[in-house]
Amino acid sequence: MPHVSVTINGRQYRMACDDGQEHHLARLAHELDQRIARLRTSFGEIGDMRLTVMAALLISDELAEMSQRMRRFEDELAVLQEGRQVVADHSQKTSAAIIAALNAAAERIERVTAALNGVGDSHDVPAG
Repeated sequence: MPHVSVTINGRQYRMACDDGQEHHLARLAHELDQRIARLRTSFGEIGDMRLTVMAALLISDELAEMSQRMRRFEDELAVLQEGRQVVADHSQKTSAAIIAALNAAAERIERVTAALNGVGDSHDVPAG
């Protein structure tokens, strides 16, 4: 299991991670370090532990907000998928109705054609 050395709030930590996750872990540690640095700039020297807790709370708040947004998107997606299914069903019914109407029209045309051909044979009416 690989190990990565990261620096957070001026302290170095040796962290274990899964294979291939070294860069990701280093980037996360860098982002946390940057957040703590911004808090230190905003609030001054208020204690390392307090800065770390504040950073963790800010990250937790962002995570909660993103989770809520994701749930709203999932709900919207479910509504859209239901709407898509309704449209697909309606489209299928419309296609079936169009096919039935065309078949009925074709049958009527065939009957009229047959009747006209029958009329022409029995009355010897010249065409054209």
